[in-house]
Amino acid sequence: MKAEKLRLLKEYNLYCITAENLSRGRSNIEVVEKMLKSGVKIIQYREKKKTLREKLLECEKIRQMTLDYGCIFIINDNIEIAKMVLADGVHIGQDDYPLERVRDFLGEEYIIGLSTHSREQLYDAHKIGADYIGVGPIFKTFTKEDVCDPVGFEYLDIAVKESKLPFVTIGGIKENNVENVLKRGAKCIAMVSEIVGAEDIEGKGRAILDKLNNWRDKNENSNGLC
Repeated sequence: MKAEKLRLLKEYNLYCITAENLSRGRSNIEVVEKMLKSGVKIIQYREKKKTLREKLLECEKIRQMTLDYGCIFIINDNIEIAKMVLADGVHIGQDDYPLERVRDFLGEEYIIGLSTHSREQLYDAHKIGADYIGVGPIFKTFTKEDVCDPVGFEYLDIAVKESKLPFVTIGGIKENNVENVLKRGAKCIAMVSEIVGAEDIEGKGRAILDKLNNWRDKNENSNGLC
């Protein structure tokens, strides 16, 4: 089961992340529904402002929605809520709980993703048992207050060549620059403001998925990893 879910992170896919503050007044639930209708298969719930109760209630609804659509549901940071709602996994940063402790708490069947920003962190992620890594930010991004400086294509090139784990490329990626990222060998692409801030979220999601699928069809013999 877990292996099948991880397969989606190794393919050309769109990894959508919620950001209610950027969603033109629409709720996380409304945004996720439109993401799912567009065909997105990986959604991360990232919410820093709400109470734990509000987050739990939202995640319970989103968990059922993602099950209905056969979509992977990842929760950012909050391992307790992930366990309560039986999410597919969590994504943690370098300053969050140690991954080994998260694994002890959640168990082997949960997917654990870890943000990385350097070759050293990439190799550490391999050693400590991450299931996938985030690679970025590639470009400057304003979707998080505590984001580090862009790592650019230099670290992405390292990840493409050296990572044995699936990886999600993230940070300032939009429809008009995604091909530059795909050309470096990335496959699984995370987007935040480009999706949640779109006037037509469903249409934007479909357009980007079409672009990824067309790129895959033209480059299906490529050796690039996700």
